[in-house]
Amino acid sequence: MAVDTKTPPSFSQSPSLQQAATAVDDVTRALPHALGPEKSLLSSMLQDSQEYIGVAIEEKLTTGHFYLPSHATLFGFLIELFEGGHEIELVSLVQRLLDRGLLDRVGGPAALTDLYTYAPSPGHFRHHLQHVKDKFVLRSIIQNSNEAIAQAYDAPDEVASLLDSVEARMLAIREGSESNKTITIKQSVADVLEQFQALIAGEQGSQGIATGFEELDRMSGGLKPGEMFVIAARPSMGKTSLMMNLVEHICMDLGKASMVFSCEMSAFQLVQRLLFARAKFAISQLTRGYTPNKGDLQRIQRTAMEIGASKLFIDDTAGISINELRAKARRKKRDENIQFIAIDYLQLMRSRSKQAENSREREIAEISAGIKGLAKELNIPIVILAQLNRGPEGRTGKSLGMPRLSDLRESGAIEQDADLVGLLYRPEYYADSTEDKEAEAGKAELVLAKNRNGPTGHIPLTFIADLMRFETGPPASEAER
Repeated sequence: MAVDTKTPPSFSQSPSLQQAATAVDDVTRALPHALGPEKSLLSSMLQDSQEYIGVAIEEKLTTGHFYLPSHATLFGFLIELFEGGHEIELVSLVQRLLDRGLLDRVGGPAALTDLYTYAPSPGHFRHHLQHVKDKFVLRSIIQNSNEAIAQAYDAPDEVASLLDSVEARMLAIREGSESNKTITIKQSVADVLEQFQALIAGEQGSQGIATGFEELDRMSGGLKPGEMFVIAARPSMGKTSLMMNLVEHICMDLGKASMVFSCEMSAFQLVQRLLFARAKFAISQLTRGYTPNKGDLQRIQRTAMEIGASKLFIDDTAGISINELRAKARRKKRDENIQFIAIDYLQLMRSRSKQAENSREREIAEISAGIKGLAKELNIPIVILAQLNRGPEGRTGKSLGMPRLSDLRESGAIEQDADLVGLLYRPEYYADSTEDKEAEAGKAELVLAKNRNGPTGHIPLTFIADLMRFETGPPASEAER
């Protein structure tokens, strides 16, 4: 690769940089706007409120979309009257605005009359609405770009955080959902009642995403949008296997696009586990001289095709930073509409912030808060694995190996941020004698130690070691007793 050894051009030699600087400094330049289409929208709404205010609400038009403050004020008042069931006609509208002290803010009676008589063609309403939205997007880009330029000139120490923030704001503009938008209490109540009715009717969609483990679904109501589910355990308990079981059910059985971030295992290893666990073929048999029969090969081939056709995305970047993970997740949400994320595991991630440099506890807290924030931002559930400290090994008697919430390593912030915390435990791992190991073989528990919106308790599971797979309920031998 050739290297250019010439002296870099100075600022004065770079016209593009000069033009950019001039554009930024030109504060007198008007922001993009479309006053004609704004007047057209308001005129249509004044003349036929039932038809056109309803369309504006469906199209998620807000006061922020209007460039003129007087237009924004009038639109907000029209929405208020419409939602209150009040009739909208010019004479009573003038009086209502006067009573509320808003008449001067919308330009007075003359401005209202001018809007009313603007008389646009009704067939152009949606076309003009799109014009207004487009100008709002352009203004938003300029505003966010100016903020980013100002922050960049201030020479922030945390460049990665600034880049993450700029990307988030730009994506919010693209998706038409600014992060600081508010939801009315009326809408929230309607959403709650709608879910309540769905629950009464027994509709599956009223629950969160099913995990494939019946007792866990019963206690949690499924994995809900915006929730962070922490699965924590000591090493060798099977955290990754349980996570991939969830991924398998959600992505393969339910058909929901999913993404896995693996800081520990490669994509090859994860897919190998997923393939043979789903095909119910113990790959360890090959080392013992077993030759797959025709049925085994057909089952493996069929499963491989099924996995290959699924919308499962795996990122195996080692030591990925929280900022990088959020950027990749946002892009996959935008491009593939992923509905679920799984992360393996929290303590292998990194935060590049200045505050986290000298404090591991602070770093873990920032990562935990970042994951919870991402779940809310993308409105999808996120499962993240975490390590426990050595507390379980220090317990004696029947409590030997039994995990507790206080065993979460390095930060209480994980417990605080999580909506659900499941502590995975296999008594066989702690058994001393061969007889005890045989007696405990296959037994496992997921201790739901925290459930923000439901009960806690012990969920019995069966661990099939040859397949690296968990199944719901206790082992068959124990269940038959």
